[in-house]
Amino acid sequence: MKPTAESRLRVRYAETDRMGVVYYANYLVWMEVGRVELCKSLGFNYRDMEDQDGVLLAVAESYCRYRAPARFDDEVIVKTWVDEANARIAVFAYEIRLAESGRVLATGHTRHVFVNQRMERTRLPQKYHAMFGL
Repeated sequence: MKPTAESRLRVRYAETDRMGVVYYANYLVWMEVGRVELCKSLGFNYRDMEDQDGVLLAVAESYCRYRAPARFDDEVIVKTWVDEANARIAVFAYEIRLAESGRVLATGHTRHVFVNQRMERTRLPQKYHAMFGL
């Protein structure tokens, strides 16, 4: 079983569109919240990996499958886990659901390339391997 993290968010009015549902791009923002929380639950701060180790996670691909709408003031849960990883890439997977009913709102993934601060491909430092399941 892969380690997971769950983040709870309340939909703000500003996150909705004219139809009264969450604007689709906000799901990608919520995925980012999930990634940061997963890193913390795995034992490190993403900011420290950038600042202390000079390693960044550049998004190479994102995918989101929308299944049901979220609306203003709904509480949502973003479940996040590392789906696959090696020393060069990491793929995070997500399930976003309503807290009240458990109804799945969206599923998706993001593929990241490890890069240095000059945006050149690099390898994940050894000290993070276990955290990414390597």
